[in-house]
Amino acid sequence: MITAKTKTRRYSARTHIGHVRTVNEDAILALPQLGLWAVADGMGGYAGGDVASQTVIDALAGLPTDLTAPALPDRIRAELHAAHHRIRHEAARHRVATMGTTIILLALAEDHFLCLWAGDSRLYRLRQGRLAQISEDHSVVQAMVAAGQISRTEAACHPQRNQITRAIGIGTDPGVEKRRGAATAGDRFLLCSDGLTSHVDDLGLERLMRETPIDSLANTLIKQALAGGGADNVSVIAVEV
Repeated sequence: MITAKTKTRRYSARTHIGHVRTVNEDAILALPQLGLWAVADGMGGYAGGDVASQTVIDALAGLPTDLTAPALPDRIRAELHAAHHRIRHEAARHRVATMGTTIILLALAEDHFLCLWAGDSRLYRLRQGRLAQISEDHSVVQAMVAAGQISRTEAACHPQRNQITRAIGIGTDPGVEKRRGAATAGDRFLLCSDGLTSHVDDLGLERLMRETPIDSLANTLIKQALAGGGADNVSVIAVEV
C-alpha cells in the first residue's frame, strides 16, 4: 500500500494478486514528482505477463524527473514503443506465443490531464460526485457495444469480455490511444486493471470514490474486488487534484 501527498495532489496505490492467481501479472507506477501514474495488466502467464507489465513500468520509471510538462508526452510515447519492442524480442527469444500487457497512464500538469492507454485497463474521473470513464476499452466486446450489437450490461458477462484488441508487445504497433481534458480542483481520477471492474460496477465505483478518503481509497476498492471473488489480479491508483 502506497499513500502520499504532493503539493497539489494526494494519491493512494495498491496491487494485489487476488484469490485465484498464483502470479501477479499487474504492475503499477507512481511518479508524483512528474505528475505521472500508470497501471499495466500483463498477459501470457508466468514469465510472460508479469515480465511484460514490469517491462513497461520499468521503462516509464526511468523517465528523467526534471522533464517539463510539454516534453513529457513525447518521452512517454517513446518509452512505450521501446518497451513494446523489448517485449516482442523477449517473446521471440523465449519462444513464448503470447507476451503483452495493457497500459493505462495518467499525466497531470497545471489544469489539464493526459490519458494514454492500450487494452482494457481503465481511467475514470469523478467530478462533482459524478463518475465518467475517460478511456475506452480496446476489446472485442467494446467493439460490439459501439456497433450496437450488445449493451454494456450484456458486455459485462459476455464470454469474450476478456479478449482485448490492443496491447503493448502484441502486433507490429502498440496502438496507444490518447485523450486530453481539463483537470479542476476536487477531481478524483481512478486508474485500474480489469480485476477491479470485473467485480465492482460503475455505480459501486462512483459511490466509493465519492465517499472514501483518498488515502484509503485504493485499499477500499481492492477489498471490494476481493470480496466479489478476487478472480484476477487487481490494481488500483486513486489520485486527487
